[in-house]
Amino acid sequence: MIDQIKSRLKVIKNPASGATFETEKRWQHVSLEGDKLVAEYNRDGISPSEKRQIEAEIQKSLSDLIGIDNIMIKTTSSQSQDVFKAIEKNPSKKVTDSEAPMAQIKTGHGTVGNKKPVPGVGKIIAIGSGKGGVGKSTFTANLAVSLAKRGHRVGVIDADIYGPSLPMIFGKREEKPRSNLDKKIIPVEAYGVKFMSFGFFINEGDPVIWRGPMLGGVLNQFLFDVDWKDTDFLLIDLPPGTGDIQLSMIQNANVDGAIIISTPQDIALLDAKKGLEMFKKLNLPIIGMVENMSTFICGHCGTEHHIFGEGGVGRAVEQLETTLLGQIPLEIELRTGSDKGEPYMTQERFKDRPVWKGFQTVTDKVEKFFMPDAPHTKQPGFFSKILGMNK
Repeated sequence: MIDQIKSRLKVIKNPASGATFETEKRWQHVSLEGDKLVAEYNRDGISPSEKRQIEAEIQKSLSDLIGIDNIMIKTTSSQSQDVFKAIEKNPSKKVTDSEAPMAQIKTGHGTVGNKKPVPGVGKIIAIGSGKGGVGKSTFTANLAVSLAKRGHRVGVIDADIYGPSLPMIFGKREEKPRSNLDKKIIPVEAYGVKFMSFGFFINEGDPVIWRGPMLGGVLNQFLFDVDWKDTDFLLIDLPPGTGDIQLSMIQNANVDGAIIISTPQDIALLDAKKGLEMFKKLNLPIIGMVENMSTFICGHCGTEHHIFGEGGVGRAVEQLETTLLGQIPLEIELRTGSDKGEPYMTQERFKDRPVWKGFQTVTDKVEKFFMPDAPHTKQPGFFSKILGMNK
């Protein structure tokens, strides 16, 4: 039956050109997996409405051979022409960025190529944990704000496709990114930080049921198809674990350093150590480790409680021969700020508190890692010049 299926698919036409898929060499993969047909084609230059037309024609053509419910159609795309197709059909029309179409996510698999810099970005910092639930996204958002307050131009990629949280943390849950006239996705901005998240492209309640290679494709798009122009530091908030997302990032982009987040207890440190060792084996420079939720500070009496143990990350950095970047206590306001879309480090009223001071310490050490002999300054653009950023 597979030969019959392939024979019928050969004559499927591209409504944009009138040519068959066979002539344009669009078919990437056609196979039967049990009782299901998987058919994958390249959709470059095909608009969303034309895509729906094609897929209806595929189902109609094969309906007598295989049930419609058993037909799975996948697409790949190497560019974003379909997003701009309506504009390109009328090139004389002048269109501003604000009038450009909504950005779209590619659904194809990621590819592994030679490492390359991300256009417009100075330094890329990967932030990982090895384990979930250690407050990594809250940490990443507040570090980004702290760096921005010192005059750095900062971007953040929310690489946790299964559980994107930065739209909530930055208070932009209803935002929908657009594409600019250069066919790049425009990152959303909040509190002086540019960021991009898969959370903008799905409904909050919808689960993401994707295999690993497809996740790598989204990360590649967030790295290379987003307009990160004039960004000094691009922070990548990685999902837990040591899997496809981490490997895709390291294999495709020039990452300049990694930060490992852990809470003090042994069970979190066990996974954090694995994450650090993965980065080492892949020859990624380690900036250091951060002990998050090092203590809990009571909002009533100010007493510190070591609810997750004491000094665990400090002992781990000695064993792993790396640096302790800082300790971030847990305060109620740190949690409520993330829930409300008002990151802790945006609120000057906290500047004398231990959490604020903890983030300042980490920010100091991140700056020193990239320019150890540079004087501290808060003048905008200073570090951009001395670090030779915005490649």
